[in-house]
Amino acid sequence: MQTNHFLLLIFFASIFLSFTCVHTTTDPSDVQALQVLYTSLNNAAQLTNWKPNNGDPCGESWRGVTCEGSAVVSIELPDLGIDGTLGYMLSSFTSLKTLDLSGNNIHDAFPYQLPPNLTSLKLANNNLSGNIPYSISLMYNLNYMNLSHNMLAQNVGDIFNNLTSLTTLDLSHNNFSGDLPTSLSSLSSISTFHVQNNQLTGSLNSLAGLPLTDLNVANNRFNGWIPKELLSVPTFIYDGNSFDNGPAPPPPPYTPPPAKPHNNRTRSPPPRTHKGSDAPASDTSSGKKLSLGTILGISLGSAFFILFTVLVLLFCLRKGKKTKRTPRTSTVNPPVIPEKVNAEMQEQRVIPTASVVDLKTPPNENSTYENGKSGSMKRVKSPITTSSYTVATLQTATNSFSQDNIIGEGSLGRVYKADFPNGKMMAVKKIDNAALSLQEEDDFVEAVSNMSRLRHPNIVPLGGYCPEPEFRPPMSEVVQALVRLMQRASVVKRRPSDDSGFIYKTPDHEAYEMSY
Repeated sequence: MQTNHFLLLIFFASIFLSFTCVHTTTDPSDVQALQVLYTSLNNAAQLTNWKPNNGDPCGESWRGVTCEGSAVVSIELPDLGIDGTLGYMLSSFTSLKTLDLSGNNIHDAFPYQLPPNLTSLKLANNNLSGNIPYSISLMYNLNYMNLSHNMLAQNVGDIFNNLTSLTTLDLSHNNFSGDLPTSLSSLSSISTFHVQNNQLTGSLNSLAGLPLTDLNVANNRFNGWIPKELLSVPTFIYDGNSFDNGPAPPPPPYTPPPAKPHNNRTRSPPPRTHKGSDAPASDTSSGKKLSLGTILGISLGSAFFILFTVLVLLFCLRKGKKTKRTPRTSTVNPPVIPEKVNAEMQEQRVIPTASVVDLKTPPNENSTYENGKSGSMKRVKSPITTSSYTVATLQTATNSFSQDNIIGEGSLGRVYKADFPNGKMMAVKKIDNAALSLQEEDDFVEAVSNMSRLRHPNIVPLGGYCPEPEFRPPMSEVVQALVRLMQRASVVKRRPSDDSGFIYKTPDHEAYEMSY
């Protein structure tokens, strides 16, 4: 009888252990991401049970880690005095809903990639620098974001168009500058917005139609008139700015009045007219004159519009005839440098001849065009002869763009030393830009293709590029910077045994060493 009880005990124990093993094994991608985060936080002693290798976060109850099944859904480590960076694998937490590392000493720039399905992001009271990453614009489920009391700078960034679930946004006590982005008007669920103690400028017009209950814009450089819709916000703090006093100016003549907001609690009085002591009876005659002027303006505008339309049609017909006369295929030379850049190149010719480089025209690699539909010209894409790198690869090679890896800094951004696992060392130019909006994919690909084929004794060949949207600079800045570098750079040292490396020095005493 005792033997039977003993066998039953062993049986139930084995079932329990197998059940526990099945339900506590953490997803491998979450385990790897936690290990990278642990290493980036300098293996902090406060992170009990955490391990840099192996381990089961869900089964071993790593501090601050919450799981649902095998997925990590929450990382909450506030006010622990942890020092380090956020690493480069946060985007691997595909099931993570809450990330709270506030009240620590997290430093360096914001990583470009963040957990895509977050609902709550709390990184307040740290030492984060740089600007807000573009990847936040893709967090469609984000409900709460607090980035206050950091060292974030530049423009806020036009990244809020898709964040319709966001209810609380705190960007206070940073170094943001420039105007508020227009995409803030898309925050249809926002109730709390704090941006006090920054260096923001411009007006508050983008906030006028939001359902705010708590708004703090104190101690900035805002100016103009406060929209009347904001005056009805229950908690509205706006001191320490340069707002205009008195009522807002009347609209321009013959302009229809603005539409009334849906949540307007008070009726605005009719606009005042500045006509001295005119009697009320004169308002009727004034109204008649205004109506007559409106009719006259509409008539003239209609006539002008018809004339303009006829001219446009004639121009299009004439252009269509010219297009039909052109052959089916043709070749054109590379585009001409804009006049603005040409003027800068002319000014540089004043430099003594010892530092002027005689630039030769690159090989004539013509672009081919074909006639598309409706007589339009369609460019045939040229192949890209250089390598592409992911943001994660560049962050690994530059230690998350650490301050220790900076080897130079120019007018468009910093240059970082990148050490790749295969032993290759390269210089990565990270161009600073808050609103990373590239209009067309083909523009970026074509520019990279052209630059990858550029060969000149004073120009380092392009060794690679990053095709991910949040890492691309505006192409106009790239082209202008490349032309200025071609005109101003002079070779001060060249390795005799390795043609793949050059050191360049510009008149601004910026030196770069690159290899490919």
